[in-house]
Amino acid sequence: MKLAKFLNSLFIKNGFILIDADSNKYKIGNPKKENPITLRLLDRSLHSKLLFHPDLYFGEAYSNGSIVIENGSLTDFLEIAFENIGRGEINNYGMIINKLIGFYKTLTSFNFIKKSKTNVAHHYDISEKLYDLFLDEKRQYSCAYFKDEKNTLEEAQNNKIDHIIKKLKLENDQRVLDIGSGWGTLALEIAKKTKCSVLGITLSENQLQYSKQKAKEMNLENQVDFRLEDYRNLNEKFDRIVSVGMFEHVGKKFYRKYFNTVSKLLSEDGIALIHTIGSINPPRDPQPWINKYIFPGGYTPSLSEVALPIEKSGLILSDIEVLRKHYAHTLRHWKERFLSKKSQVLEMFDEKFFRMWEFYLASCEMSFKWGDQVVFQFQLSKKLDSVPNTRDYIYQQ
Repeated sequence: MKLAKFLNSLFIKNGFILIDADSNKYKIGNPKKENPITLRLLDRSLHSKLLFHPDLYFGEAYSNGSIVIENGSLTDFLEIAFENIGRGEINNYGMIINKLIGFYKTLTSFNFIKKSKTNVAHHYDISEKLYDLFLDEKRQYSCAYFKDEKNTLEEAQNNKIDHIIKKLKLENDQRVLDIGSGWGTLALEIAKKTKCSVLGITLSENQLQYSKQKAKEMNLENQVDFRLEDYRNLNEKFDRIVSVGMFEHVGKKFYRKYFNTVSKLLSEDGIALIHTIGSINPPRDPQPWINKYIFPGGYTPSLSEVALPIEKSGLILSDIEVLRKHYAHTLRHWKERFLSKKSQVLEMFDEKFFRMWEFYLASCEMSFKWGDQVVFQFQLSKKLDSVPNTRDYIYQQ
């Protein structure tokens, strides 16, 4: 069987048992357990699909139930798989197909304002209750900051807010813009902890309504404003600009437009902080399953793809921090909470949706743990002396 032969060339560390759709059994790699994880294929077409394009078809097959994992969980299997794959490509077939798809998407995908709003709605406007099942109490849907791996999700998310606020070096009465404000937590926390006024913009109608309600409940309506607005439509000046988890949705064609806009909106003495998922590998095409089912139009850039647009915008890259494995810990917490609430998820969605989101959270966790995914925090300014010469101010209590 060609699939088994290919898998045996890939799995050097540990292994599993493969049972194909004809009930043939194959030992893949060197399983460490006496009762190893078993991957059972229920659809014969997977014999070729998983050989030629596993990046797409494994997730589809797990979601629709035509792949069954025995003697372990999806996470257990993906742990072994991603440890063996590491930062590389799974195979040449998948790499070629991904490049062809990526080239086509480059020609046809334009994240203009209307398209961007549609992409955002696909993920964020499905159900408010879903996110409450696995996010922290402040509903933060981005990488947390684990000062200690034993931090709770709530502690780590609060660490992230404090870390960003310190990097922004906020002063009283400054005007702050939050691009892609999500459910409003960061904007509200900035307002609560400082005397700054904050504008949060989002393309999600659900997030806008939630944010406005939270501002009202916290009695911060006079200090925080939320709008359904695309960053490209703004024509105002801000002392500070922050964006967390939004840049992944900008699209490669709009990087220069994005940073030019940040430069236009930022005051001469201003500071901006852009927090985004990125890759430590050279530029590569989007992960096809994630792009199709979870984040249409999404892309995680390599550092080289971001540096040039920043330089051409006239902004100074005053500091860059790479958060390694913080998102793996974040996703582990989200996944464990999501799985523990299966009955509630199935009251809202079907089994296929549950399995799809389990695969989304588990595969992303492993890509941050073993693969090329990290989080970049870019601190930007227009002047060399807008921020101190050392990082001491960030870590002072």
